[in-house]
Amino acid sequence: MTNYNHWFIRARLKTRQLLLLVALAEEGNIHRAAQVLNMTQPAASKLLKDLEDVLEVPLFDRLPRGMRPTWYGETMIRHARVALASLNQAHDELTALKAGRFGQVSVGAITSPGLALLPPAVAMVKREQPDLRVSLEIETSPVLIERLEQGKLDMLVARLFAEHDKSQLRYEALSEEPVCALVRPGHPLLGESGLTLRDVVGAGWIVPPAGSVLRHRFELMFQEEGLAPPTNTIESSALLFITRMLQQSDMLAVLATDVARYYAAHGIVSLLPLDMPCHMDQFGIITRTDRLLSPAARVMMKALKTASMSVYGRKLEMD
Repeated sequence: MTNYNHWFIRARLKTRQLLLLVALAEEGNIHRAAQVLNMTQPAASKLLKDLEDVLEVPLFDRLPRGMRPTWYGETMIRHARVALASLNQAHDELTALKAGRFGQVSVGAITSPGLALLPPAVAMVKREQPDLRVSLEIETSPVLIERLEQGKLDMLVARLFAEHDKSQLRYEALSEEPVCALVRPGHPLLGESGLTLRDVVGAGWIVPPAGSVLRHRFELMFQEEGLAPPTNTIESSALLFITRMLQQSDMLAVLATDVARYYAAHGIVSLLPLDMPCHMDQFGIITRTDRLLSPAARVMMKALKTASMSVYGRKLEMD
């Protein structure tokens, strides 16, 4: 039997207290937070004090010019965001169902599976459920995981790094991400055979930003060959800029192979026949263990797993 004697029932936790926590985190000032929520400052102060009294911990430090969350406050704010996002999602699903739509699902992906896996998976979903609303975000893994934790995304195709808290995340591996060097069509190096890193170390390169995993591995790749990394570089992860810059110069760029093949298939770039052993870490499907997938999200999950078989040759267990 389910236990309904939860602390928040005993504490008579109010939705407005959750809203106040989030507003205080964003505004940093109880007067502005009260204005945002259309309540008086004394009413906001009482809501906060009542919650702190029940929890028996201070949620905010009162500073001369505003308020700053304590560690206890940071924890409650994070869970308040998730709870409010879940309530919003429930309302959106009910509204969609009342309007005759199946619902909606929000997916986040890093660029490579965003090009290779998501299009066939989304196409599969839309064939089965044309009225299901799909939203897709292409971003870096840390940004996507933060949005998943905030309840803004239902699932991800991304990487998990050591610094991520994995206690409430489910991860199903899909593939490693090989990288390659690419150039403009007709580039002089395309006619060369047996290219090595020594042949391209002096070339101009478009590289990922400093501090990124791929940039570190790119430089390490040259160092392991006893070479100093290229110094004639442009730092950018903007695909439109990279492809346009390549078309207008003899520079080289390092990019995920799936992404490079997409542009090469359209005649925009060519893949250089050069071994690039600086591949990126494995990525996979990431969901939260503490939230049930909606019916719409389950349809998308099934499509992702089905499509992954043809794209990556990886058979995943169906729920």
